[in-house]
Amino acid sequence: MTATRHLDLSAVRSVYWRRPTPYGDPGQAETAEQRFGIEQSRTGYTGMLTVLPGALHVNHPIRSRAAEYKPAQLAAAVRLGLAVPDTLITNVAEDARTFAAEHGSVVYKPVHGVHLAGEDGRHRTIWVGAVDFDELDDSIAVCPHLFQACVPKIADIRLAAVGDCVFATRIDTEGDHLDWRQDQRLITCSPVPVPRGIRAAVRDYLQTFGLTFGLTFGAFDFALDSDGRWWFLECNPNGQWAFVNEPTAQAISGALADILQKGAPYDS
Repeated sequence: MTATRHLDLSAVRSVYWRRPTPYGDPGQAETAEQRFGIEQSRTGYTGMLTVLPGALHVNHPIRSRAAEYKPAQLAAAVRLGLAVPDTLITNVAEDARTFAAEHGSVVYKPVHGVHLAGEDGRHRTIWVGAVDFDELDDSIAVCPHLFQACVPKIADIRLAAVGDCVFATRIDTEGDHLDWRQDQRLITCSPVPVPRGIRAAVRDYLQTFGLTFGLTFGAFDFALDSDGRWWFLECNPNGQWAFVNEPTAQAISGALADILQKGAPYDS
């Protein structure tokens, strides 16, 4: 934010693209004219930021968007040798029932992040949840759904890749909760070392999506099993990190500040 709300774009060296607030009022219905203005604003402002000459983007909006597709994430993780739970994306009830029967314990995830506006205007989301076999009926035909074999995890891992540094946090949850994000009052965070193979795969993963390792950010989620194996779940190019233990959060903040301060040109 500037004092005058005016900015000389030619002087911008770095852009921190961090979950910009959606245009419009989610609590009110939009007219056709308002939708036109919202779409033009989103495309216009974002478009200008993507073409700033010589600027570093953390992360570049176009590449960040492309990296959000879960089917592409899972396929890349498999190619790079990461452990990935058996996964089915389908809108066919019979296929979903067969998958659930074969794997026993199965979880459901949205194919893409969900933010639904309630009647009070507050956003809602859909958490990872166990699949009830009896609920797998033809109602799922409306859109694709992601079903995944449940990993017998003992903890979760949130790994933040910042520049050429990686910061891993073990997340232990009080009670039996599949999705630690649902109530962060129940979690305990502690630093954990990153295995060499995971570090190398994270580097290659980011480069797969054009998010150049050393000049970028990615928040990786892993499930940790009792054998110490890290199971890849997803990577959010705009994931959260401030909730982890304070020393790690400060280190992530410092690493981000270092990258943005340098303003190195983005490798396009």
